[in-house]
Amino acid sequence: MYGRLRWVLWDVKDTLLRVRKSVGEQYCQEARRAGLSLPAAEIEAAFRHAYRQHSCLYPNYGMAQGLGGQAWWTGVVQNTFTQCGVRDKALLDRLAQNLYHNFSGPENWEVFPESKKALQACVSLGLQLGVVSNFDNRLEGILRSCGLLSHFSFLLTSETAGVAKPDPAIFHQALQRCGVTPTSVAHVGDHYTNDYLTANSLGIRGYLIDRRGGASQAEVPPQYRLCSLDELPKRLQQDTH
Repeated sequence: MYGRLRWVLWDVKDTLLRVRKSVGEQYCQEARRAGLSLPAAEIEAAFRHAYRQHSCLYPNYGMAQGLGGQAWWTGVVQNTFTQCGVRDKALLDRLAQNLYHNFSGPENWEVFPESKKALQACVSLGLQLGVVSNFDNRLEGILRSCGLLSHFSFLLTSETAGVAKPDPAIFHQALQRCGVTPTSVAHVGDHYTNDYLTANSLGIRGYLIDRRGGASQAEVPPQYRLCSLDELPKRLQQDTH
């Protein structure tokens, strides 16, 4: 049995905002600025391999190995371009530094059209908002530059927490910051396991946003499925009284 709702926790990437272009396209643009001519599709494939490899070897930005977000992403970028035949160490360093900076600002991120309205509606209902995201510590600057930061009472990234979803420990840290029981908290995210299932396992009411209507929605009760964030305030309103 859920209690009166007090807090809404939010995932960020692919829930409130998304990358503006594919990683392959954005890496390709940076490569062109450095005088390289590499196909975006080749870079995209190399990136996916590098990302999977680093995620396996150094989970959660390599926090357990003493890396952190910037060092981790430097490794991913250098691995990506090395696969594409780039061997110049100074050039690899410059590409990594520039791309890390590029993804720190709003130019490479697109806020979903309904995100701000949904956040404002939640605040109008008297709810407090927090972020629980598998993201590095650039997130605060990204949310600020995208005009979303002011809605949140706290941000908890997996880099800061030292643990990533679907590990329940990151939600336990968030609940401590909320200062209420799980039954007074909702969580909104796009990942069936990381967001919906993990939140539910802790007694948090999970909402799954699936703008493409994926098969995973069949596992979620209709009242907790969202095709758009526009649907959320009405769902939450009845739980705030």
